[in-house]
Amino acid sequence: MPLGPWRKKNKSTKEHLVENEEVGGGHAGAGSLANKSSVNGAGLPPPPANLRPKLVFHTQLAHGSPTGRIEGFSNVKELYGKIAEAFNISPPEILFCTLNTHKIDMDKLLGGQIGLEDFIFAHIKGIKKEVEVHKSEDALGLTITDNGAGYAFIKRIKDGSVVDGVKVINVGDHVECINGHNIVGTRHYEVARMLKELPKDKTFTLKLVEPMKAFEMLEPRSKGAKPASENKIGTGRGTLRLRSKGPATVEEEPTEFEDKAVKKVDDLLESYMGIRDTELAATMVEVGRDKKNPDEFAMALDETLGDFAFPDEFVFDVWGAIGDAKQGRF
Repeated sequence: MPLGPWRKKNKSTKEHLVENEEVGGGHAGAGSLANKSSVNGAGLPPPPANLRPKLVFHTQLAHGSPTGRIEGFSNVKELYGKIAEAFNISPPEILFCTLNTHKIDMDKLLGGQIGLEDFIFAHIKGIKKEVEVHKSEDALGLTITDNGAGYAFIKRIKDGSVVDGVKVINVGDHVECINGHNIVGTRHYEVARMLKELPKDKTFTLKLVEPMKAFEMLEPRSKGAKPASENKIGTGRGTLRLRSKGPATVEEEPTEFEDKAVKKVDDLLESYMGIRDTELAATMVEVGRDKKNPDEFAMALDETLGDFAFPDEFVFDVWGAIGDAKQGRF
């Protein structure tokens, strides 16, 4: 549909291309992997088992463990299931994963792509804590993301913000409850909205879960990833793209256009919605790369991300960012 104030959600669309913001999701097909050339659309069934590439990844628990080997997953929830099986733990114990570092480094957070040579570190539940926060400003200074399987957590804390003054709240903490309301399974953009809508000059309560840390990892809390960071995830020449519709695909490394466009769109997501989600940003770039005008782009977004409703100015800015990247203006 053409652009209009807060376009209506498409209620008939229940599955999402983006696994990272579908926090209660996990609808990818059959737990299998497929070459990009064998997939001609997000919803097609996976190829026969004998034609699927057998990709093996190495993994450890971030606080310390032997090395495990995992394979045969097609989305984030299946990945967590394979990791849990390797270490004899329950999948809900896993908060999030980082690539090539055991540290709580939001620049290395696992999203929808894994380099074929990446080493996966799983951060599991640690200490639980309950914190009272007085909301003295309209904005709390938090950026929220999620793990792709039901857990929203803190990706960034802004210097000098309300939350920056509460020293027991850290980057990487899973937000379990807000004012006694359990939000497990709630999408991260909805969590960001809940926090934003809390009344000013009132006190509210958060229940948080820290990632488990080894003794040598205990250090002053991090503010999280910086928006301008140029750090790249992935060391292999190819990447495994995790999708919620259809099998995972093996693809080439992102082009310079894709890298720049995704980074800009991710920045716009934080600016407009208080979230960061590189996989959602990547999907929007993919949707917009061949669209001829903003209206066509808006209609394609509604088709692909039916449960989302973006303000018009956001859609225009994303369209402009994709165009700038195409023209090399970044």
